[in-house]
Amino acid sequence: MTDKSTQEDQAAIKQRRAKGEFVRGISGFRGVIGDPDFPAEPGRYHLYVALNCPWCHRVTLARNVLGLQNGITMDVAFPNRTDESDPEGPNLWEFAPKRTATLTGAPLPECTGETGTGKGLRLAKDIYQAEGSEEQSVPILYDKIAGRIVNNESAEIIRMLDAHADTLGSNIATANRVQLLPTHDALKKDIHELNELIYTTINNGAYKAGFSSDQSVYAAAFDAYFKTLEALDDRLSDGRSFLTGIQFTEADLRLFPTLYRHDPVYYLRMKLNGARVLDYPHLWRWLCRVYAMPGVAAAGSLVHCRQGYFGRSWNGVVPKGSLKPMPYPEAYLQPDLSNR
Repeated sequence: MTDKSTQEDQAAIKQRRAKGEFVRGISGFRGVIGDPDFPAEPGRYHLYVALNCPWCHRVTLARNVLGLQNGITMDVAFPNRTDESDPEGPNLWEFAPKRTATLTGAPLPECTGETGTGKGLRLAKDIYQAEGSEEQSVPILYDKIAGRIVNNESAEIIRMLDAHADTLGSNIATANRVQLLPTHDALKKDIHELNELIYTTINNGAYKAGFSSDQSVYAAAFDAYFKTLEALDDRLSDGRSFLTGIQFTEADLRLFPTLYRHDPVYYLRMKLNGARVLDYPHLWRWLCRVYAMPGVAAAGSLVHCRQGYFGRSWNGVVPKGSLKPMPYPEAYLQPDLSNR
């Protein structure tokens, strides 16, 4: 189940971070649904997510397109983490449905309290501490029966949901449901190669550009990011519906959260201002087609994204304007593109 395309090289991690490079750590919980400790059963599992987090977005997308909204319960954290005034400290994911967003001046209706443990915990950190872990990240896949964390690596979670969709309680018939990782060997090879490219240069590459303070690291990440966008646009130029052909697969699902954020968030926040997705006609068509799929629009929130990314800047102010010629997410509602 371990997927190396989700992991960054950890060599000389302290020295690289000290020089200003953003280096993502490795998730510590790697249990597998289907093993004896974690049987595949509807209603047994629970997700903890934040809708601004692209790694969580992968998981909410998989939950929706696989029809698991009823089979797997979910709690949503507030998009801004705690600050220095919090008694537990800053930078912690909080389940705070009454917390007010600066962007809207009101609570965010998607945010929930914590319900998976039955204890009404306030912080994701508390879920980890119950198991003696100092991790703090989301997403978390949790076993409500065993009272244990199963896994906190997003790429592995979506594979489990895909592999066990029927027994986990999908409300979509098998014949009508997407298969994120098909069994055909050539197609699987194509997906794995795309996953590695997309993770390295797009998903994690956006963070390398936006969060590294070393100019050369930023420049290399910037160049690789846009080189890959050009390659993917060219790949889609033959009229194919999705990255591997006519099927929506794991490769499409992994790419979508980053490109969904690019124009309205990453273009500014991650200093990825080389071009917009709108400037790549075939990627733009692909983005609109994915957004039109059942469950996709409901799986994320640009309000949460803008609040979470810009609200963590030093002054907490979220930019008011949006890129022309149209606002987001309304810009993704292009049936003339998505149906081609």
